[in-house]
Amino acid sequence: MQVRTVKTDSSKLKGRRKLAGAALLAGALMLSAAPMAVAAPSSTSDDIQSIKISAQKADSAVDYWTADRMKAAKNADTLVAGKSGSAAKVDTSKAAKVPGHAANSNAGKISTKAGGKTRGQEAPVSHIGKVFFTLGGQDYVCSGNAVVSANESTVSTAGHCLNEGPGAFATRWVFVPAYENGSAPYGSFAATELVTTSQWSNDGDITYDTGFAVVSNSNGSTLTDTVGASGVAFNQPRGEYYTAYGYPAASPFNGETLQSCAGSASDDPFGQTQSQGISCDMTGGSSGGPWFLGTGSSTYQNSVNSFGYNTVRNTMFGPYWGSVIQQAYQNAQS
Repeated sequence: MQVRTVKTDSSKLKGRRKLAGAALLAGALMLSAAPMAVAAPSSTSDDIQSIKISAQKADSAVDYWTADRMKAAKNADTLVAGKSGSAAKVDTSKAAKVPGHAANSNAGKISTKAGGKTRGQEAPVSHIGKVFFTLGGQDYVCSGNAVVSANESTVSTAGHCLNEGPGAFATRWVFVPAYENGSAPYGSFAATELVTTSQWSNDGDITYDTGFAVVSNSNGSTLTDTVGASGVAFNQPRGEYYTAYGYPAASPFNGETLQSCAGSASDDPFGQTQSQGISCDMTGGSSGGPWFLGTGSSTYQNSVNSFGYNTVRNTMFGPYWGSVIQQAYQNAQS
């Protein structure tokens, strides 16, 4: 795993520590008839930032992303270099899980779950896909996952896969589920709203590096009806066993196939963030890919691929999904 060197300076500035050279490594389908309510998190609307996108711009985003542009999109690893992380304990509230949602029986083409590999190439999973977007005039690629939502149209990803942190929101944002070797069996779903934490969008705090996109329908069907949606979990115990998925594009991968890795989570060894790390060799392009509790992709999503340290080999870090990220999810999915 090739990532930039991180200076592990122990000095603190207002409760945060500088990730001087942090770089992106990448970057659950519990069936239920309908989404269930989640206990209200303790965070407030001040913790969340979002932007609406017009239908016209959403349509133009789908047209923009030709096969050639998708192939040429740059890994988003540079978007987390030099970011800061909060060492303060993440706010939590009551533990909550929301079961996932099956795809419409007439719409399914690809399996809704992957096997229990500890690491390696996977067959496509209907609700996991690639994310393409433009930021600062550059086209980028990340990974994402359809999550259960009242609007049946919500995708989870990393915060840096939709906002500069701090800075502008992305444009031309689309989700391509079950992508493999240039094939997009379900087409593209363009964002109509992008949502992330204020900690990320205002301060670039990588501890809160999670975002959600609300997407438009495709061919008259919602995202959930088309591909299904993973369940989500918040405020869970630390140190759980996870299976992570994504589309790593930096060497030795090429971004054309879904990959996975798995392991028990451990705390940031430098204490610079509240993120947790698992054994993983995925590279740039896998950012924003989902972490599922336990084995396989049929359980609850509880984090995303976020960043890695050059001095900690083959380890992927993901943000702890506490009450602030729960509130971002609530804002997006309603």
